Amino acid sequence: MNVLFFTHSFPRDDGDAAGSFVLRLAKSLAAEGVGVRVVAPAASGLSAHTALDGVEVERFRYAPRRYETLAYGGNMAEQVRDTWSARFTLVGFLGAEFQAGVRARREFQPSLVHAHWWFPNGLAASWVARMAGIPLVTTLHGTDVRMARNVPVSRPAFRHVMQHSAVVTAVSQWLATEAQSVVSMRAPVVAPMPVATDLFTAGTPSERGTRLLFVGRLTRQKGLDVLIDAFALLPADIGLDVVGAGPERAALESRVAERGVADRVRWHGALRPNELAPFYQRAAAVVVPSNEEGLGLVAVEAQLCETPVVGFASGGLPDVVQDGRTGVLVSERSAAALASGIQALLAREDRGLTLGAAGRLHALATFAPESVAKRYAEIYRTALGHTTT
Repeated sequence: MNVLFFTHSFPRDDGDAAGSFVLRLAKSLAAEGVGVRVVAPAASGLSAHTALDGVEVERFRYAPRRYETLAYGGNMAEQVRDTWSARFTLVGFLGAEFQAGVRARREFQPSLVHAHWWFPNGLAASWVARMAGIPLVTTLHGTDVRMARNVPVSRPAFRHVMQHSAVVTAVSQWLATEAQSVVSMRAPVVAPMPVATDLFTAGTPSERGTRLLFVGRLTRQKGLDVLIDAFALLPADIGLDVVGAGPERAALESRVAERGVADRVRWHGALRPNELAPFYQRAAAVVVPSNEEGLGLVAVEAQLCETPVVGFASGGLPDVVQDGRTGVLVSERSAAALASGIQALLAREDRGLTLGAAGRLHALATFAPESVAKRYAEIYRTALGHTTT
């Protein structure tokens, strides 16, 4: 069976974090007898036809080079929402993605098409699938569902992709429920993305310090502002490491200074996945303060390193963290409640070790590439038995 992937986020080279889980799924499917070719946006320095870890990639140009800014920044939906220039560029993006998909389908002869994120890839993928008379599988990752919910003008396109998908998957139960609240549709199949179990391994208790760890883009949705406020309420011997980059960095640094904790916070910028494991292994706890996270892959990576996770009981995080068993979930979204949850965890080292060990077992069982690939191979077989109108 051959499957054609459509995605706007995909690694540009070895070690690139962008869409790394999409590449991981593509590689893992080979063991299930599924060949994958990927249609993804161009990036500086890359040729139109490349291969990454044995996976062939068709890269498409969609604008003059200086205007090709929609992909790989993690803010495509915001750009399209906020500026007319991005909306015009999006038209070129969809046209170029469709053309690249047509070429790839002709050469690769896939049995079906798999779109990652309904926006924008589900649109182009639905056109290619319909033209070829083959099924479409669409995976919802989180930002795309928030867009459909918060931008009413996008809902007809969302409905179109959902109706023309033989199977829709969502990376968490919360996301599946959220999608159904936006438009009338069949219940999505809950099927998360795989995590690099080979990169993220357990450390030793002696490595653990008294520093908390935040990993993620520095945007409002990721909730670092709430964590900073909570951190200011914690004892002075606790530190905080921040790994990530994004548009809110200056505002967050100002917030840290205003709270009087600048000397306890270290900013590390964005790191590649293979550089992250030591940070997880040294952390006393990983804090995931996101608002409506689609799943929470950072929490999975932390669990694989046997590091306890503290976060809010919102979005898809409860699919990853089982409160009191593999981590701590705080029901009230406030800095005081988050600080209380962190302090309760750190007060007992043995509890952190127990939660961390249970978290690793849960993560291996749920997010290992081999098990996720088996799940998606089954989904593809189901899709091949479906017809859509």
